[in-house]
Amino acid sequence: MTRLYDSRKRILVTGGAGFIGSHLIDRLLGLGHEVLCLDNLFTGTKRNIDHLHNHSRFEFLRHDVTFPMYMEVDEIYNLACPASPVHYQHDPVQTTKTSVHGAINALGLAKRLKCKIFQASTSEVYGDPHVHPQPEGYWGNVNPIGPRSCYDEGKRCAETLFFDYRRQHNLEIKVARIFNTYGPRMHHADGRVVSNFIVQALTGVPITLFGDGSQTRSFCYVDDLVSGFIAFMDSEPEVAGPLNLGNPSEFTIKELAEKVIEMTGSRSEIIYETLPQDDPKQRRPDISAVKEQLGWEPKTELEEGLGYTIDHFRSLLTEMGYELTAL
Repeated sequence: MTRLYDSRKRILVTGGAGFIGSHLIDRLLGLGHEVLCLDNLFTGTKRNIDHLHNHSRFEFLRHDVTFPMYMEVDEIYNLACPASPVHYQHDPVQTTKTSVHGAINALGLAKRLKCKIFQASTSEVYGDPHVHPQPEGYWGNVNPIGPRSCYDEGKRCAETLFFDYRRQHNLEIKVARIFNTYGPRMHHADGRVVSNFIVQALTGVPITLFGDGSQTRSFCYVDDLVSGFIAFMDSEPEVAGPLNLGNPSEFTIKELAEKVIEMTGSRSEIIYETLPQDDPKQRRPDISAVKEQLGWEPKTELEEGLGYTIDHFRSLLTEMGYELTAL
């Protein structure tokens, strides 16, 4: 029988105080590992990791990944980067630096330590796709000079770096392309549709749809995504990706808004505004590769996951002093 301290790893999670990173850390600690959470708290928040303050196997380091990292770990999950348009367009130069310099620094650390490294890439590498659903072999339709390019192209460059380190230095890499993810600990003002709609519905303000609401997204609950991360990291060295991680169930943005109104009992009206430049009209992952290679697929239905997420925002907004009109 394997003893716990024989299988325990010291794992670095960059961006660990963020929405997805904090859930990943909870899962890794639950598996018995030691976790070093590295975050500069630009979009992450200590609120997401406060419950770990006295955990004997958890450590927090405030640090920006655009500067070199010096520590000893067994595995690296590189999640550091603002992921919502509101946040990554706030300082686009820094966003690109976080994706590119951050990847270089994380890869340099992995090379020195000879450890495997996971890259949280994004479905945004597909841009506004001409192929639907999007398989990993699709090269995308991305505007390299638009307002979203700091994120789209930064992540595409990071993928290039990861595969060049694999080819040139024989580094064990895992590159996941994450599709729309939701759940508790999302930032209440991150501008993404799930958090936007829930906050607007609970506070009784109009729910804002961009365009006519016919654009589609697929929504993966965060617990399912984290299971995909860990299955990928535990896979054989030759399984490098990129692999799509997301839920292939597709909904229009208007359908999502109506579902949130129904589940919150809100009286918010729906209003329409102009679609932002380069906003994708459709987004849905082809997950046949990850199902075949890892045996992974999401299990949480949208209504179940929305229920957990609505409960989280109801508590958070009450704590923050918002007056809730939907109960």
